[in-house]
Amino acid sequence: MALCRAIAGRWLVAGALGLVLVAGSGPAAMQVPAGTGAPDRPTFEAFVARLREDAIGRGISEETASAALDALTPLEVVVQRDRAQAEFVETVDQYIARRLTARFVRQAQAQADTHRALLRRIEARYGVPGSLVVAVWGLESNFGRFSGVRPVPQALATLAWEGRRGQFFREELFAALAILDEGAISPGDMKGSWAGAMGQPQFMPSSYLDHAVDFDGDGRRDIWRSTPDVLASIAHYLQNHGWQSGERWGRPVRVAGAAVEAVSGVPLRDAGCRAVRELSAPRRLDQWQRLGVRTAEGHALPTATREASLLKAGRRHYLVYRNYEAVLGYNCAHAYALTITQLADRIRGR
Repeated sequence: MALCRAIAGRWLVAGALGLVLVAGSGPAAMQVPAGTGAPDRPTFEAFVARLREDAIGRGISEETASAALDALTPLEVVVQRDRAQAEFVETVDQYIARRLTARFVRQAQAQADTHRALLRRIEARYGVPGSLVVAVWGLESNFGRFSGVRPVPQALATLAWEGRRGQFFREELFAALAILDEGAISPGDMKGSWAGAMGQPQFMPSSYLDHAVDFDGDGRRDIWRSTPDVLASIAHYLQNHGWQSGERWGRPVRVAGAAVEAVSGVPLRDAGCRAVRELSAPRRLDQWQRLGVRTAEGHALPTATREASLLKAGRRHYLVYRNYEAVLGYNCAHAYALTITQLADRIRGR
């Protein structure tokens, strides 16, 4: 997810465990503080009434619209969370250290062992390593233990009304209503993060519609309760965002001495979400070698001609490949992507 998920570009998932500070349970009615959103916006009641009309105009049944939208009140907590996202209030090093504890890594390794056969089938289908799937699952919902307590339609309606990214959340609300309309889950059970992310993968509603799969063959795409559907949906999402089977995500590297000035001449990218624009333009490994970049142990880089981008994150440097960008497609924040990839390496390399 996630929503550092500043919704720059496409961040269409929003995590519950590692990505944001999860609020306590129980929706609280409120008045959103003055000065947020557009000054001439309608009352929340009028706004939701218009949403209901528009949803029905898009083909959502009146029954679904009424069940999801009637008597809604705005949620103050979702506005507060939108302005205090962990990927931006913590440094990269703090973010990784807080999450990759020895206990959490052991839990991830145990989950990979428990679901080994299932993960092999998923990797055969989608080309995404089971270690990476488990890493995402763990960071998003603590391996399914917590996937959010906020009513998704209420959270999305609040964020759409609040207005800072109103159009994005308005469209996500319509996607959530479409999911309810198809009977995938009941309105009372559609709970998630403050940003409206749902289920164990913490998919935004549009991501559910685009990427969720029925891997257990029961006729439902159940990202809430079916472990096969959850893990396969994560893999399908990463595949759809460019994961290449058999390739690495990247590697930590050493940039020291004259190399510091040499690499500074490589421009940053000029397109993509914030994290992508913090990557250097891609260069071949032999070009990075000539600029003085070495492996973390100080050795020469591999002789492969594949391209990589240089990333400085916290105190460290990395050369990252296109698979790293697939992880950024899940949540476009380096703190998140580096936590996921390093956790996956620890699961696979024990």
